[in-house]
Amino acid sequence: MATRISTSADLSRDLGLSHAGAVVIGTIIGSGIFLVPAEMTQAVGSAKLVYLAWLVGGLLSFFGALTYAELGAMKPEAGGEYVYVRDGYGPLAGFLYAWATFLISKPASIATIVTGLVRILGTFSIFSFFSRHLLTAPLAISYGQLVAIAAAIFISILNYSGIKKAGEFQLVFTILKVAIILGIVGLGFSYRAGSWTNFSGSYAGAKGGIAGFMAALVAALWAYDGWNDLNQVAGEIRCPERSIPIALIGGVAVVGALYILMNAAVQFVMPASAIANSERPASEAAVLVMGSLGASIVSAGMALSMLVTLNGTTMSGARVPFAVARDGYFFRVLAEVHPRFHTPSVSIIVQAVLSILLLLVGGSFRQLFSLAIFAEWLFYMITASTVFIFRRRDPAAQLPYKVWGYPLVPALFIAVSAILLYYTFAGNFLDSLVGILIVLAGVPVFYVFSRHQRANTN
Repeated sequence: MATRISTSADLSRDLGLSHAGAVVIGTIIGSGIFLVPAEMTQAVGSAKLVYLAWLVGGLLSFFGALTYAELGAMKPEAGGEYVYVRDGYGPLAGFLYAWATFLISKPASIATIVTGLVRILGTFSIFSFFSRHLLTAPLAISYGQLVAIAAAIFISILNYSGIKKAGEFQLVFTILKVAIILGIVGLGFSYRAGSWTNFSGSYAGAKGGIAGFMAALVAALWAYDGWNDLNQVAGEIRCPERSIPIALIGGVAVVGALYILMNAAVQFVMPASAIANSERPASEAAVLVMGSLGASIVSAGMALSMLVTLNGTTMSGARVPFAVARDGYFFRVLAEVHPRFHTPSVSIIVQAVLSILLLLVGGSFRQLFSLAIFAEWLFYMITASTVFIFRRRDPAAQLPYKVWGYPLVPALFIAVSAILLYYTFAGNFLDSLVGILIVLAGVPVFYVFSRHQRANTN
């Protein structure tokens, strides 16, 4: 049993239902919807199959959200999945989740988001210098990388200074983000040269087949990624038994509807071949509809809205190493709570440093999300399975919320996650293998901290 480290301050429950909903919606909607339609079209080649991948990805994420709603309402503690895996499978399993999240998932997610932000800003001619290099040795560092690093630092400082400030930022700019997307959708369908025949178009150079569809599904799921982040800040949500289920279920449903509308608008404006060959399909669609000036305004709005995703990811990610350190299985300093701001301040700083290191040495957009997606979905699957464990341990428990469709919904989520992991591993062997090796490297680390903890308690 872990011995929880006590601190002079604790996290504050300053997030209301509106903030919780904004964490779900604002964190999910980021670079993915603006960037991955090209990746998806290259994978499946058919506009209809791209649309199907969005629908399947949305349904799978919704099943996951339903499952996580029960877990979050049952155990409203900081750390989210770490708490459920720890209580379901033991401290080692919980630590490996936290280890993977700390070293892979969150830093790679943050790096990918700010990389996408720089790509969006790259649509402006004034920022054409982003591709030029400031340094070529010992590392090749471009001006765009520096902007990405500055964005990661800015949002980290915001989160350092208080969960309430970060929550208000999340709420205001999530509203702006939704308004921008609805505006783009409306403008897209108003395009006179648009055609419904684009929905039956195809791209000849696609990967195709089941492997191609699974690759498109991985890209769609990256766009939906973030629905679980709310659970990681459960220790700072007011009335979590009520707020977490409402925010999770309602938030994912809203995002799914927005994604389908957004993808349909882009497909209405552009044929499949044009989407596949575009780095920024949404921006190029805006160029066709409104011209360069209008598209620049939309791109600026997109870039601003992506900061919200960065904020939610930074907010949630820092709570995981904080939770495992508080249990005594990681560096004690990560369990510190700032006495004035009541935030896991050291954890936020370390997370930012790891993200910056990945930005300096990491690869392309595709490589970054491929590295993160395998480790994330491995633990999504493991976490969802804990619902069965907790139900079996105490079948008569009075739960604040019970997942709709139990046991079918969580079972389907687990089964499809396993299939997805297989195709992710097969399609991105090296990145997935690196992810597995990093997870396994946490085993000896756990035993070092476990031995140290036992020595301190004896």
